[in-house]
Amino acid sequence: MTRDGAGAAGRVRRVNGPVLEVERLRGVAMADLVEVGAARLPGEVVALRPDRVTVQVYEYTGGITPGDPVVALGRPLAAPLGPGLLGGVFDGLLRPLSGAPVWLRPGVTRVADDRVWSFEPVAEVGQPLGAGEEIGRVTDAGPLPHRVLVPPGLAGTLEAVRPAGRYPAHEPVATVGGTGVDLTTWWPVRRARPYRARLDGAVPLTTGQRVLDAVFPLALGASAAVPGGFGTGKTVLLQQIAKWCDADVIVYVGCGERGNEMADVIEDFAQLADPRTGGRLADRTVIIANTSNMPIMAREASIYTGVTVAEFYRDMGYHAVVIADSTSRWAEALREFASRTGALPAEEGYPAGLASALAAFYERAGRVSTAAGQEGSVTVVGAVSPPGGDLTEPVTAHTQRFVRTLWSLDRDLAYARHYPAVTWAGSYCRDADAIGGWHVQHGDPGWASRRAHVVALLAEADRLAAMAELVGVTALPGPERMVLLAARLLREGVLQQSALSPTDARCAPDRSAALTDMVLGVLAACRDLIEAGVPATTIEAVDFSPVLRAREETTDAGQVERRAELVVAGLAELR
Repeated sequence: MTRDGAGAAGRVRRVNGPVLEVERLRGVAMADLVEVGAARLPGEVVALRPDRVTVQVYEYTGGITPGDPVVALGRPLAAPLGPGLLGGVFDGLLRPLSGAPVWLRPGVTRVADDRVWSFEPVAEVGQPLGAGEEIGRVTDAGPLPHRVLVPPGLAGTLEAVRPAGRYPAHEPVATVGGTGVDLTTWWPVRRARPYRARLDGAVPLTTGQRVLDAVFPLALGASAAVPGGFGTGKTVLLQQIAKWCDADVIVYVGCGERGNEMADVIEDFAQLADPRTGGRLADRTVIIANTSNMPIMAREASIYTGVTVAEFYRDMGYHAVVIADSTSRWAEALREFASRTGALPAEEGYPAGLASALAAFYERAGRVSTAAGQEGSVTVVGAVSPPGGDLTEPVTAHTQRFVRTLWSLDRDLAYARHYPAVTWAGSYCRDADAIGGWHVQHGDPGWASRRAHVVALLAEADRLAAMAELVGVTALPGPERMVLLAARLLREGVLQQSALSPTDARCAPDRSAALTDMVLGVLAACRDLIEAGVPATTIEAVDFSPVLRAREETTDAGQVERRAELVVAGLAELR
């Protein structure tokens, strides 16, 4: 974009890390972009006072001194949205990192893109078009058809459209209402893209992880948080969701993550085959890598950049998932910035507006009817890394207020090698009833009752386990000992799932239901044996390894059901 409308230059008054105080800068508004110094470092206006302006800079400010010029660009921070995003790796400002040097040259806010794309028109000259309606398609921008839409806020008659051919991203391919439409458009990252209406009802997002899909499901367009201490498996769980969920587009935001973890993500996605397209999973993934050694204010902007990219594909009628790992490090950037600006600290030094910032981020999730009337969604999943595993700290506590699903990770489960270490005691899903209704309409009327049975069984087992520690297992009545047995089979045979298993890394919903029904059927058979007078000790001595091995040795629901019949028949012989 050009610098048209740039105001008169101000001067740096004070430098405090990434925060500058600027004097004599006129004609600027909140969130306007500026360029600082001879290197033209990008920054953003964050506070306005009668005599000075506060600017946060997205680059390292070494070498900036009082008196250096600051020029207002007259526009907010915006992301270039167009072909070439899928399969790419970008920094927090959506500048491409693929093929870039180890360190980007300071001040490079716009990277020249000389690629050309194959464009095919689908609308005809003279056709009236509204915002969000399709003009044409780019056919070589990845495994998904890239739809070229009328930008938000624009409507009118299609006055001209280029014929099928190859065109640069920043040249107009059509004219609508007297305005040229490029293949690439710009959108302010802090402003949500418009849509027609939010859609009622809940449609589950299948993640391929049994403990999530069967017990704590996530709806399309909803939001989820994954809080957990160090070593509890947050990153692995998020990567599993990114690999196996049934969304169309994955936007993975490494917000303050360590560089080696981001390198692992990029390498894994590049090598993993996409079960939907047969190509690489990376080809329908956008990775925003803003690692912990990059400037903190670019980290703060990265999650808004990620959700803006997801909204761009949502407007095409796709289902996008934003994975932010982690929002705690994003909040730490807010805290550092607030301390440098002298803002009054709230809990644990975080700014008073932390809750509002979290709410503004998570509320951009939603399943909507787009401006053109198509269905699309943005689902947001954010990791939370509480210091010391303290789930009462501000970021975790505020996040729980705004998300629909919570997958709380337990250190004891992780240390017992139970993965995913999602604890049934601290996790929840606010959309479970609505998702149960969806399953009733789509061939699984027993989903809600199965889930309720599992949740109640695990809770009862936790209560009985605490009692057994006091009086001993043998002092419990037979039915209660069967509850403990069934809970163990559920934990080890259903809720555990290996990310490294070629058979069990992903589990289809029908197979997940069959595994759960198998354990519940075994519990019913054991209870019948107890009522028939068979001692609990005899039942507990039975070899239940076929139940535990089913998740690794079966590939579909039919095989699980046949194994369940054999196990129940074997139990019947104890009568």
